[in-house]
Amino acid sequence: MSVAHTEREKVLIDREAVDRTLSRIAHEIIEGNPELDKVALVGIHTRGVPLAQRLRRRIADFTGREVVLGQLDITFYRDDVHVRGREAPQHAQPVVRDSKLDFGLDGMTCVLVDDVLYTGRTIRAAVEALFDYGRPARVQLAVLADRGHRELPIRPDYVGKNFPTHRDERIQVQLVEVDEVDQVLLIPAAEEESPNG
Repeated sequence: MSVAHTEREKVLIDREAVDRTLSRIAHEIIEGNPELDKVALVGIHTRGVPLAQRLRRRIADFTGREVVLGQLDITFYRDDVHVRGREAPQHAQPVVRDSKLDFGLDGMTCVLVDDVLYTGRTIRAAVEALFDYGRPARVQLAVLADRGHRELPIRPDYVGKNFPTHRDERIQVQLVEVDEVDQVLLIPAAEEESPNG
């Protein structure tokens, strides 16, 4: 599939760069966690899940060891989602996906994986959701892109690329598993497709 870009979109990272960046993050996770048998990668829906799967494969390729993999839906933990009782919804309702954490969290280092870090609210919601499943020894954060403008004191442990942006711009990660292409785009506000946190 060929992907057409508008004149205002800018490709920040292409397919090859996405691949190299994920390999580097995988190496950093390995170096930062000598006890890989106590590490779990937990992808945040939507694009954090395939990123976590790819990181898991790379870690296995580099070390011969597989880390535990999970996925987390944070829809009802977000502070910008309002679910009403029996009344008609005022806004489009969020899509709810499966959370899957088929392992005990106690004593584990859980590496939350997401595509873009912005205000930090998505990560706050993810930590809250994670702690409903148990109490990990440590929680780390890996993101493909950090665009700044934090509203909460959240800092990633593993960052693919830092992209200073204006508030009216967006960073959009596209992945083959979801979007049929691997790339990271800078999109002006008028062309936004979905918020990222």
